Amino acid sequence: MTDLLSKGVNSMSLEKLKIAKKIVGVKQVTKAVEKELVQVVYIAKDAEQRFVDSLLILCERKKIAIEMTLTMAELGSACSIEVGAAAVAVLK
Repeated sequence: MTDLLSKGVNSMSLEKLKIAKKIVGVKQVTKAVEKELVQVVYIAKDAEQRFVDSLLILCERKKIAIEMTLTMAELGSACSIEVGAAAVAVLK
């Protein structure tokens, strides 16, 4: 991956994630990335690669920043949902 891939999350981006307009879930995030509605994509560090590989490639092709971050449970919690989330996108 290119320099668009960032590892880890800082408190600033986590706060941004909590209050931002966002989309949760690999399928929904992929659709939003295809439509170029996305500012940044967060991928859970424990998400299964087979589910997120095509999303990572698409983000790189569209030059959308990617942050590998948190676990699925933590990412879901940061989005105020009770289940894990493999991917979350912050909308433009």
